[in-house]
Amino acid sequence: MEYRYLGKTGLRVSDLCLGTMTLGRETSDEDSFKILDRFKAEGGNFIDTADVYSQGASEQIVGKWLQNQQRDDYVVATKVRFGMGEGPNDIGLSRKHIMKAIKESLHRLQTDYIDLYQVHAWDPQTPLEETLATLNELVKEGVVRYIGASNFKGWQLQKAVDLSRQKGWESFASLQPQYNLLTRATEWELIDVCQHEGLGVIPWSPLRGGWLSGKFHRDMTEPPSNSRISIAEEKGWGESWSNYNNEFTWKVIDTLFEVAEAEQKTPAQTALNWLLQKPGVTAPIIGARTMEQLEANLGASGWQLQASSMEKLDQASERTVTYPYDNDAEAQRSRGRE
Repeated sequence: MEYRYLGKTGLRVSDLCLGTMTLGRETSDEDSFKILDRFKAEGGNFIDTADVYSQGASEQIVGKWLQNQQRDDYVVATKVRFGMGEGPNDIGLSRKHIMKAIKESLHRLQTDYIDLYQVHAWDPQTPLEETLATLNELVKEGVVRYIGASNFKGWQLQKAVDLSRQKGWESFASLQPQYNLLTRATEWELIDVCQHEGLGVIPWSPLRGGWLSGKFHRDMTEPPSNSRISIAEEKGWGESWSNYNNEFTWKVIDTLFEVAEAEQKTPAQTALNWLLQKPGVTAPIIGARTMEQLEANLGASGWQLQASSMEKLDQASERTVTYPYDNDAEAQRSRGRE
């Protein structure tokens, strides 16, 4: 596995980040430890979790595993925003909730510090100053090394960066957005902000919940039973069958299979490598319910898609944009013709 700097920081992370949302939910403790061991064996040092994943079980599993490792060899990221309690202050990005959540995450992870502490989403009810001042204090206290954001809009991210700069506070080092061949609106503003301000991009759902894994093809009439997509349909999650069973999705998947065959790689490896070559991206977050899934995803690192393959995937997955984003799109096309 290769290593990249997280944005403009001096922190080096593996170019694939292990997402642990399934640990303690679909994946047993024993299998979770095996997955973590395998990721380590390939040189992976970047592990992402959240306090709400599996109601805290994900952090607990990562914490148990870390007890048999050299802690400083790993970059451990977790998140705060959505609480597990029912009290009025058990959710959000208030000072009270953040201080409670960091204490509980440190306990579950069995560590004295968190490398990357991320706000899981924007909180419209809490003043941004309160959130950022609290995160700044945690960095000063040494219990957090870097801070990041997830699921922000462009204006929200820019406002946070500007406010931190104005106040002299620790600024976000990274953004964790959804970004994949089927979700490219991330490029319209968020990637620009990250590149201009020096934030690393850590895409979540790089295979869109399995749609880009190679298990789906045009002649299917329903998702495989017990797949994430079938579960998503039942629970109303964004990657559900009814949301993605359309011509655009099948066109992207057709092209993905074509490019994967030409590159002699799997569709999943191809989709992940496409992301690895996109501007601003530091490390896609790969999730794995099983060792088989992890092994397939690990093969995305250490090589590069040909320029012609990147172009084919770009063209197949390009969405029609409207004002004001169409001006930027035309400018980029013009630069490409020069």
